[in-house]
This record gives sequence, C-alpha cells and structure tokens, in this order.
Amino acid sequence: MFSQSKKKSPQRVPDMIDEETFNQIVELDEDDTHDFSYGMVKAYFTQARSTFDEMEQAFAAKNLLKLSDLGHFLKGSSAALGITRVQKSCERMQHYGKKWDEEAGSALTEEGAMKKIEPLLGKVKGEYGDAEKWLKGWYVDRGVKDED
Repeated sequence: MFSQSKKKSPQRVPDMIDEETFNQIVELDEDDTHDFSYGMVKAYFTQARSTFDEMEQAFAAKNLLKLSDLGHFLKGSSAALGITRVQKSCERMQHYGKKWDEEAGSALTEEGAMKKIEPLLGKVKGEYGDAEKWLKGWYVDRGVKDED
C-alpha cells in the first residue's frame, strides 16, 4: 500500500496506475516530502508533453518509423512509473508505426497504419491527462507543493 500521511486515509488507486510499480517509486523517498518520487513524476510529465509534440509532428509528416520510436520511448517511461494505460497505447503506436496490427496479427499498409494512429494519438493524450491529474492529486494530498 502507498505510504500514507497520518492525516489522510488511503486513496483508491485507479486502474490506469499499477499500484505495485508506483509504490516501489514512492518507497525510494527518504521522507514524507516525496521530493525524489515527485521529481521523477514531474520529469515524466515534461518528457511526455514533449513526446506528444513530436508525435504530432511525425504524424503530420506521415513518418511511421518516428511514431514507432516515440511510442517505444514513451512506453518505457510510462512503464517505469506504472502508468499502464499510456504504456499500452504507446505499445500499440509502436506496432502501428511498424505497420503491424498486433490485435489482428496482420500487416498494415501505410494508410491503414495512419488511420489507426490518428485516433490513438487523441486517446493516449487523454489517458496521459487522466494519469497526470491523479498523480498530481496524490502528491497534493500529501502536502507536496508544486513550484511550477
């Protein structure tokens, strides 16, 4: 279970976050300030936003290989923090960028891959937004002040 402040009752962890993975990150904190784990989370926020910008540019340029690489990159960052929905969507983008539909087990044309990636971009941004909101709330509930 997450380390809890004495004032707060346990907060339900949504299914978009892998509790065990996130708990391992929180356990790295040396005290209740959560400086270390929140620093990691804030770095992820910055990285994710930048990656989404790059994804938009790659999509506009129809650069499937770049989309695959960016999906792979953000998948790893998301997995490290236990942000599972973003991780899974980025894995799908990684495959689509390589013109492969993992669910169907079949190859895609460039046009077919682009058609699958377009709604996925919006979906993964929404999933990220949900995770960011929950994570920020988790830290605020524990008295962490965001300087931004």
